[in-house]
Amino acid sequence: MRFIARYAKDRGRVFEIATVYDTKVIKEQVHKEKPVIKTLSHEHPTALWFERKMQDDFGIIVEDAFDKRPLVHQEYFDTNLHPMRKDFKEKELKKSKFHPYDYEVIKGEGVFQVSVGPIHAGIIEPGHFHFSQAGEKILHLEVRHFYKYRAIEKMVEGKTLQEAKPIIERISGNESIAYQICLRDIMLQASKQELPQALQKRHAFLLELERVIHHLTDLGFIPNDAGFSAALAFCSKLAEDARRKMKELTGHRFGFGAIDFETKFIDTTSLHEWLDNLQKSVEFFEDWILDIPSLWDRLDTTGVLSLKKAIKYDSVGVVAKASGVKIDRRLNPFYLQHGFEVAYENSGDVAARFKVRIKELKNSLQMMHNFLEEKTTSFKLNSLQDGEFMSYSESSIGELFMAIDIKNGVIERFFVRDPSFMNWQALHLMMSNDIIADFPLINKSCDLSYAGNDL
Repeated sequence: MRFIARYAKDRGRVFEIATVYDTKVIKEQVHKEKPVIKTLSHEHPTALWFERKMQDDFGIIVEDAFDKRPLVHQEYFDTNLHPMRKDFKEKELKKSKFHPYDYEVIKGEGVFQVSVGPIHAGIIEPGHFHFSQAGEKILHLEVRHFYKYRAIEKMVEGKTLQEAKPIIERISGNESIAYQICLRDIMLQASKQELPQALQKRHAFLLELERVIHHLTDLGFIPNDAGFSAALAFCSKLAEDARRKMKELTGHRFGFGAIDFETKFIDTTSLHEWLDNLQKSVEFFEDWILDIPSLWDRLDTTGVLSLKKAIKYDSVGVVAKASGVKIDRRLNPFYLQHGFEVAYENSGDVAARFKVRIKELKNSLQMMHNFLEEKTTSFKLNSLQDGEFMSYSESSIGELFMAIDIKNGVIERFFVRDPSFMNWQALHLMMSNDIIADFPLINKSCDLSYAGNDL
C-alpha cells in the first residue's frame, strides 16, 4: 500500500487518528488522558513528519518512533501548548523558554557543519538546511522548515467552505488552482452533485495552465543553477506570457477565485493560436537545450533518487516519476480520453526531473487544446450536507490531498497534505556522493513548496 497521510481529530474525550493509504483509510481512537499511538515510520519513513506534527498540535505520544523532536514547535514555542485541540482559544502565542533544536549531524575527524537558512539570499520562504560535510562532499542533510506557523488548519475552523475558500486557495501560490479543485470536489461530494463537463473542461484547462506556468519557470531555473542563464531568460518570457494568460482568463495572475460554478465565454480561437505558438517555442527550447553537452554534464547523475527509495518514501509528482514511479492523479477516464499520458524517466537524477517536466509540458499543451470549447451551461450548487470528505488533485508538484469534516454547516476539521510534505523528506536521499555546490541545483529540480509545507 502507498502511504498518503496521517492526521488527528479532536473528538472531545478522545482523539481520532486517520491513516490514509491509496486503497483504504484506517481510523483509531485514543483517550486524551493517555494519547499513545504506534509509529508507522519504520515501514513508511515519511509518516514521521505527520506523527511529529500530531505530537506538537495535539500532544499525542508516538511510541517507538526513532525521532520525537518537535516539528512545528520552534525554539521559543511552549511545548505544553497544543493549538489544534478544541479547547485551545489563544489568539496569539506567547514567547517561551528557549529550547535548542538537536540537529542530526555526523561527527568525526575532518567533518564540519554548514547551516544554510532559514533566511536566504533569494526571495523565498524561510527554510533551514543543515549539512554535515567532509570537504565539498555532502555526508548528510537535515531539512527543517515550519518557521511560519500560519495556523491555517485552526483559522478555517467554524467557517463555511465558501468563507474558507479565499484562505485555502492562497495556501501555496504555485498550486492555487489545484487547491481550489480539491475544495471544489469536496463541495460536490457534500452537495451530492456532479460537475457538468463544460465546467470540468474549463477547470482542467486552468489546472494545466498552472502546470505550464510552473514547469516553464523550473525549466529556466534548473539550467540557470548550472550556470546556463540563457535558458532562464527564454523560459521566463514564456512563463510570464502564460501568467498573463491566467490573469486574462481568471482576473488574477495566480488564478485566485478561478474555480467556481459559473460558466464564462472563452475565445477558443485565440487560445488555440496561443497554444500553437507556445508549442513551437517549447519544441525550439527542447531541441536547443538537449544539444548542450556541458549542461548535461552537470544534470546527469546529479541528485539521484533510486526507484527503490522513491517507493519507500512514498514520493509523488515529478520527483517520483523521474525515478520510474508511474503515479499521477490524472490517471482517470476523463483525463485519459482527453489525451493524458504519464511522463516518466528512470534515472532519478536532475536530468530526469528536467526531462519529465518537458514531457508533461508538451502533454499539457496537447490536452489544453482538447479541453477548449465555447459551450456554456448553468449550474447551481446545492446546500452542503454534513459529513467527512476527502479529495485529490495533481498539482504541478504532485499529488495534493485534502480532507474536510463539515458539522452544522461549517468546517469542523480541515487537513491538507501538500505533495511537498512528502518530497521534502526524501530530499536528503538525493545528496549522497554530491557536493554542496550542487545542492541548489538538486533542490530546484524538485521545486518543492515552502508555503504549502508550512501551514
